[in-house]
Amino acid sequence: MSTAKDLRKHIIDNAQEVFSRFGLKKTTMDEIASTINKAKSSVYYYFKSKEEIYEAVIEKEATIFRNEILEALKKAETPRDKIKTYILTRMALFQNLANFYTAFQKEYIENYTFIHNIRQKYDNEEIQMIIGILQEGVQSHHLVVKDVNLTALAIITAMKGFEYTWALEKETFKLEGDIDVLLDILFYGLIQR
Repeated sequence: MSTAKDLRKHIIDNAQEVFSRFGLKKTTMDEIASTINKAKSSVYYYFKSKEEIYEAVIEKEATIFRNEILEALKKAETPRDKIKTYILTRMALFQNLANFYTAFQKEYIENYTFIHNIRQKYDNEEIQMIIGILQEGVQSHHLVVKDVNLTALAIITAMKGFEYTWALEKETFKLEGDIDVLLDILFYGLIQR
């Protein structure tokens, strides 16, 4: 490692794996130090606690999460495709970013203020992304939305309701089928026309 910034990044990268295997509660500073072949004091030089390292890991994964979703959205064209892409990408990322997903579990949010703050920040970003998709749909005359903010909140809330079940789904075609059914309800409603 050539610089302090590099060593800090090295600690975060290695801790990411340790936390994903053992979780925040069971991970120790000794384990993190062992993965980078340094003394525990070296880790403490850069981070005050394992919670501080965990926060850095969650921030790293949140950035990956955000960037991957934004990149996937660039490839989708219609509002429906964008929302479907958003949900599919989101669920795939939850499966790959174990710490980020685990951090959003109720016991973590209740016990760690920094996780609550990260979740709140990310929830706001998600709502803004969906608002952007809806506004684009309204402007292109693909959608008629009476209240963009409320609709975005409803979509995010529905997504979160299915989050755990969808995160466990290994068959993409089953997940896509479920999402298509929900998108049909969202875009076409329940009443026969």
